[in-house]
Amino acid sequence: MKLNWGTSIVIAFVLFIGFIMFMVVQMLSKKELEYDLVVESYYQKELTFQGDLDSAQKAADLTNQVDITLEADRLLVQFPSEFDFSKIKGELYMYRPSDKTLDFTVPLQMDSNDFVLPTAVLKPGRWEVNLRFTHDDEDYFIQHKISI
Repeated sequence: MKLNWGTSIVIAFVLFIGFIMFMVVQMLSKKELEYDLVVESYYQKELTFQGDLDSAQKAADLTNQVDITLEADRLLVQFPSEFDFSKIKGELYMYRPSDKTLDFTVPLQMDSNDFVLPTAVLKPGRWEVNLRFTHDDEDYFIQHKISI
């Protein structure tokens, strides 16, 4: 059987469209290619963005910085000694970029100027620490990236 050039072009188009459809189905059905939004309420978060920038600038302007360090078995948040720990109110939000089901928030319950979070509650990988707190009616916001 001899194929003419018109039939060959139709066969080529059908094979190409079949290949594209196969790739689309593969991409949509693979679990590891799923991406979630960073924040579910994106537009509401955008409305408070300038306040976050102002709070982050206040934290950067502190003479003694808030230190966030990762040690062997704990995440240590050290507030400056001039802060009265009884006046510190806030939360520590642990954000996992690769899996939103691992995100969690811990309220700050201070017994001293140090706050400790055991690393046993954190799965290995990259984390973003978002510390939001108030002291003497001043809002502060600090972001820090860690890898476990």
